[in-house]
Parts: sequence; structure tokens; C-alpha cells
Amino acid sequence: MNRRFATLLWGFIPVAVATTLITSSHVPGTDIELTVPLAAEGPGPVFNTLGAVDGEQVVSIEGVPTDATTGTLYMTTVAVRHNMPLSQALSRWLTTDDTIVPLDTVIPQNSTADEVDQQNKLAFASSEHSATVAALRYLNKKVTIEVADTVPDSPAAGVLATGDQIVAVDGQPVETPSQVQKLVMDKKPGEELEVTVLHDGVEQHHTVTLQARPNLPEGAPEMPQLGVLMKASSADGVEVEYNLEDVGGPSAGLVFSLTVIDKLTEEDLLQGHTLAGTGTITGEGEIGPIGGITHKIAAAADAGAEAFLVPKDNCAEARRAKADIPLIEVTTLSDAVSSLRAFRSGGEFPTC
Repeated sequence: MNRRFATLLWGFIPVAVATTLITSSHVPGTDIELTVPLAAEGPGPVFNTLGAVDGEQVVSIEGVPTDATTGTLYMTTVAVRHNMPLSQALSRWLTTDDTIVPLDTVIPQNSTADEVDQQNKLAFASSEHSATVAALRYLNKKVTIEVADTVPDSPAAGVLATGDQIVAVDGQPVETPSQVQKLVMDKKPGEELEVTVLHDGVEQHHTVTLQARPNLPEGAPEMPQLGVLMKASSADGVEVEYNLEDVGGPSAGLVFSLTVIDKLTEEDLLQGHTLAGTGTITGEGEIGPIGGITHKIAAAADAGAEAFLVPKDNCAEARRAKADIPLIEVTTLSDAVSSLRAFRSGGEFPTC
């Protein structure tokens, strides 16, 4: 064999092996994984909450007449990729605007991807209920809190029933899910909590022992868990349903509340404009910060949004977004409605 050819051949083999390992998610012929402990966060899909997905309204309202809306209001998301070989992680770092983060910031240690996905879905459902409460309270409609479901093996499981109306916690009257959550969070795991409900119209008092919330990030302080998923109902017969699948997290609350308000009032909030936004919301209408704001702004700009509603506590980070659209600063649901009115009329509104 030609000596130069042999040198080239033997020099090529390690390179070929290394390249195979870098681009593969497993060692060839084995079950050994070669993925890196990293995740990539980037712009995700957007959804017009005033419109339909797969022929079904994203937000549907029954029990009362609704008003026509015009324009587009985008709910924004972040796409998260993990289980990546080194080559994919490097490619996304070099060729996209994705943020590369340690995997345990997305999937905490001692948790699985399925567990995190389930938690995100519960957070999304909770944001839907808070959005309904905030919108109905903004419209001066009386709201009640009902048990939508309970978490298996939680203190509420087998004690509270679907459809129970929660009227008090530890003797304190409650009107919103966030009030219930605050009273739970004021306790410690192992402490007792009294929940007063109306079950088929009959008042019942249940005392449960709170447990520690599972699957928290390693090193995080213990948090109490009751294990109840709540939904808001209107005494006026308003029924709000949200029909998005495979979306998680709490950040759609603000946009959902604005959608409900737009559909239940004669006023056309957008008047043909296209806007986007994000932010958690409490039943009292307070807007909170979220993650991935720069990616959400980028996705909205690509979709044609004319402006973006930003929670006040996200403003500093939002200003680093590359998209060149107005960033409207909001702290409450009332602020957001006022800013939409100002934007559509060419008036002044607070910006980041």
C-alpha cells in the first residue's frame, strides 16, 4: 500500500468516527445517547385568539350574545428544542437567533420531559381560568370559582369534587382562583387547610393536609400543594372555552383576557389592527412577566404585528429584541385596554 495513501486513510478514520459521533444522537450500534445537556429556545408559532384554528374558534363564548371583532390579536409562544446532538446545538447557536441554555433550566433535575409537559399544560389551563376571571371582573360580571379537576394523589383528590364551588379558604371568602392560590401559598407543606365549598348547593367544610409540590428544581424551597384545578364561572351564564391544543405555560393570560373583553363588548378594540402580546394575569387583572420575551417579539414581528404588549417587568429585556415594532408597557388589564384604544386612535401610550 502506498505510504501516503495509508497515512491519509488512517488519518481519515478518526475524523470520520468523530464526525459520526457529533452528528448522531446515539453511538452507532448501541443505545448509548450522545445528546448534549443543552436546550435551544427560539421563536414559536403565533395564534390569532380572535380567529379560528382548524375550523374552531380559539376562544368561544356561549350563554350570551357576542359582538363582532375585527383585526388580529396574536398569542405568542417560544419553541424549545432539546435532546439535540452536538451538531444541532452548534448549528442553532451559529445560524439562528436561538438562545442556548442549560437543559436543567427547561427540564429540572429529577424531572422528566413528560412531567414538565404536564406541568406546563396545567399552567396553561390555570392561565385560561385566570384570564376569564380577569375579563369578567373587568366587565363587572359576578364570578364564581369551581373545581375543574384535581391532581391524582394530591390532598384535594377524593375530597373535592368536579363542580364544587369554592367559597372560602380557612374561613376567608374567595372570589378568584388567585385568592385561593395565595391562601395556599401562605401555608407550609404538612399544615392543614380548610376549604369551604358548595356541593350541589349544600355547604361543606373539608380539612386537608397540604403536601410538598413535586418536581421542583433541585435546591428550590419547598412549596405547598393543594392539587386543585379551578375554573371560573359567571353568574350571568357566560361560558368561555379555550380551544388550543399542545400549548403550555401561563403566558397567554393577558391576550386571552383581551379576547374575551373584545367579544363581549360592542366596542371593537382593534378596529382592524394587528397586535400581539404576552403576560401572565391574575383574577384581579394584574399582569406578570414571562420568559422568552425577545423570541416572542420576533415571532410577532414576522407575523406582521404592528405593536407588542409587554409586561412592565419584561421591558428591559424586551428592548434587546431585534424586531423594530412599538413595545407597549402594561401592568394591568385596564392599562392594556387603554393602550389599545390609544394605539388605534394614534394617541399616546406607555412604551418600554
